[in-house]
Amino acid sequence: MPLHVPPAPAPALRSVLTALSSPTAVREARTPSLLGTRGPASPELPLPVHVLDRIATEDVSATRLAGWRFLIRCGDRAVAAADTVLTPDGWTFSRFFEGPYVASTELALRQAEALTQPYQPRLLSVPGLYMLTLWLHGDPTADAATGHPAATDLLVPLAPAPPGIAAHRPHRVAELLPVLTHRVTPTRLLDSPAA
Repeated sequence: MPLHVPPAPAPALRSVLTALSSPTAVREARTPSLLGTRGPASPELPLPVHVLDRIATEDVSATRLAGWRFLIRCGDRAVAAADTVLTPDGWTFSRFFEGPYVASTELALRQAEALTQPYQPRLLSVPGLYMLTLWLHGDPTADAATGHPAATDLLVPLAPAPPGIAAHRPHRVAELLPVLTHRVTPTRLLDSPAA
């Protein structure tokens, strides 16, 4: 198995387990898939969620850990996801949700399992493009809460991906970053009249 899933902070996992065992938390989540599950639901595949606040081809160090995401599995498939966030009191449950990113994450992880090189899976959010990618970090023993994408790491855009970027196609960071940079750079108006 080439994927080395990092362990989530124990308080993050406990907060999700507590929320799953709370009928109120599940009911208020309004996630039909989670409400309609038969049998036990369990949090699996914890992935650190990093946010790329600023895109630059030379310096991608503007990433920050935003939380941990757990796929909620019932039977043989993920039916929802749970996010946790770090507060002044520690890791806490944030929300349950469902939608295309749940199935897309599960598919991307299955595809990554077929790769021969070992990777540490993470999620990388690019808010400026409303984009989420599976970030396959080349150092499987790295601290999952820190770091930035290395040029040789892989980014797998999750569906739905922005127009013109193929979902579920792995890209080296060095290849995809210039495309993302171009996409989020505001277009300057040439010869705009002075106000």
